[in-house]
Amino acid sequence: MSSLSTRRCPTCNRTYTDLSLNFCLQDGSPLVSDAPRVLDPNATSRDAPARITNEPPPTEIYRPQEARFNQAASQGQSRPATPQWSPMPALEPRKRSNAIWWALGTIAVVTVIGIGLVVMVLALASMSKNENANTANTNSRVAVRNRNTNNDPNVPSETNTNTNTNTDTPLPASFTDDFSADKWKTGNFQYGDIWYTDEQYHMRSKEKTYLVMYAPSGDYNTENASVSVTARSVDGTSPISGYGLIVHGEKSKDNQLEDYALLVYTGTEPQYEVIMHKAGNQTTVIPWTKSTVLRSGTNPNQLEIRTKGTDLSFYINGRYLTRITDQENFKRGVAGLYTSESAEVVFDDLEIHRQPDSRE
Repeated sequence: MSSLSTRRCPTCNRTYTDLSLNFCLQDGSPLVSDAPRVLDPNATSRDAPARITNEPPPTEIYRPQEARFNQAASQGQSRPATPQWSPMPALEPRKRSNAIWWALGTIAVVTVIGIGLVVMVLALASMSKNENANTANTNSRVAVRNRNTNNDPNVPSETNTNTNTNTDTPLPASFTDDFSADKWKTGNFQYGDIWYTDEQYHMRSKEKTYLVMYAPSGDYNTENASVSVTARSVDGTSPISGYGLIVHGEKSKDNQLEDYALLVYTGTEPQYEVIMHKAGNQTTVIPWTKSTVLRSGTNPNQLEIRTKGTDLSFYINGRYLTRITDQENFKRGVAGLYTSESAEVVFDDLEIHRQPDSRE
């Protein structure tokens, strides 16, 4: 019998007969000594013979750090913790300041308040500027006329005969002008052209303005009278800001227009309007109103205004439209004619029928 001394790896159970080895060549664990075994060549062993190998282990990646760790453990030293990789030192999250939000909120509030003030100022200015305009009238003709109205009379002074006479001579009960005689002023003026053709009175204003012509004498006085005239568009194109009949027309002391007028628009949607001139300024009394009694295109319309004291009633083609009160006391004036923009219009058959006690 003989004995055999070996060393064993407690991790992988590999045994080594080379007693000079202290660490396992497979995993680097410290080797432990086994008790010497007695070998009996005649004895039959149930156990499988111990795996003895002096051959070098399979090739593997060398782990020097792991070996050092195992060596340190065999010497009673604690194994150092594996360091955690980080590209840079961890930084404490930066706290956001609330100051910027307060600043942004303040700027937003100030901006909203500023916009509100600007809107309010513009609205007040617009209301003040258009206090005499009727906001219900959205027709584009109103915008055109208001944009181009001039404080000065739009008729030269030589075309407006002074009709204010102070005699007590009774006026005739009826007065007619069929425009067969050239009584009214004609010519090319600053605001348009006026002429006679085929015993009719033609008027054409310039663009973006209007043209007014008062009657040539006091015979055309409109106090307590029914005043009518026939009017039509020459080519069917209606002046965009209307055309029509004037009553109580008279120049003020400073040579400004003062009157009332019934205007019509005879385009695709016929409408009428009542306006007033005072000190040369034109304002709307009755806004543009659609009417089925108006004829469109080149068809003539009879415009009529009936005055009685301070009451003024308006008719088209014999049909009543509306009425107003003369609060400016313009009753001493005469008849007149009005047109706007550049469309040519024609007037004919002016008639004035007065009450028996009517005086100039």
